[in-house]
Amino acid sequence: MWDFKIGQALGLMLKTMPFILFRLAVYFGVALAYVLMTGAGAGVGWGIGGLGDEGFRAASTFWGGVVGFGIVGAVMYVMREYLLYIVKAGHIAVLVELLEGQTLPEGRGQIAHAKTVVKARFGQASLLFGVDQLIKGVLRTITGLMRGIFGLLPIPGARQFIRLLEAFLKIAVGFIDEVILAYCIRTRSDNAWASSRDALVLYGQNAKPMLKNAAWLALIVYGLSFLVFLIMLAPAAAVAYLIPGGWSATGVIVALLFAWSVKVALLEPFAITCLMQAYFKTIEGQRPDPEWEAKLDGMSKKFRKLKHRATDSAATGSNTHGTEVTQ
Repeated sequence: MWDFKIGQALGLMLKTMPFILFRLAVYFGVALAYVLMTGAGAGVGWGIGGLGDEGFRAASTFWGGVVGFGIVGAVMYVMREYLLYIVKAGHIAVLVELLEGQTLPEGRGQIAHAKTVVKARFGQASLLFGVDQLIKGVLRTITGLMRGIFGLLPIPGARQFIRLLEAFLKIAVGFIDEVILAYCIRTRSDNAWASSRDALVLYGQNAKPMLKNAAWLALIVYGLSFLVFLIMLAPAAAVAYLIPGGWSATGVIVALLFAWSVKVALLEPFAITCLMQAYFKTIEGQRPDPEWEAKLDGMSKKFRKLKHRATDSAATGSNTHGTEVTQ
């Protein structure tokens, strides 16, 4: 049915408890910041609304909350490279070492160790972010290829099925880019661009089993996320009651925020650990297929850019060449 071991994945998660607690602190902190800033913005808007009638107060409360929410969103956008570099890639680094049977430092030393490993593979956060963006672009191409194959099948109602499949594949592929980064860490390459190129070719030539595993994990993760959302609704409604203006939708938004924080702090690393198991098991003993490399080269501008960066990095002996990425 799938190629990963849930028990082993949970065991690895327990061994990286310092990182799990770190992720919980970061992402619950983000969710709390959204709630507090939205409440503060709504409070300011409610106060300003006292200068007008009830309609004006309702509108100013709403827009005050939107501004507060937007401020945190802007900060999160600025911090996205840091979160990928320290939180996500760092956790991947220690999980890779555990999969290879290595021992890890205890407590906060585990986080410092992970940062050292990530820096050795990727240098600065901007490089890691650039590699990750190109990886995502190539993954979208591979997903589009799989979608095109389904589109050629004589299935009744194929168009509606393809739309549903496309939406689901977007969710499933969202876990795979970090598995590609895990390959770069595992191979201990000093050329992150070249390692990513090889990992993507290996993924492409094994896309069917990998998408199957990713699909199962997407069902598990989003199913559990929905359960967390339902559990969070009651306390979220209490929080919403304290926010000026008492919007009816506020409780749902707060519940979604805290369900999101549980998803990214606990459920996503579990899914990525499982996919790492499946990926490393599937590609064991394989080499990148030149035919698949040529196929990706012809299909994806992002893949050609990745190859170009890999060649330049090898020529200059630098792992930090060309970090700029065109979106």
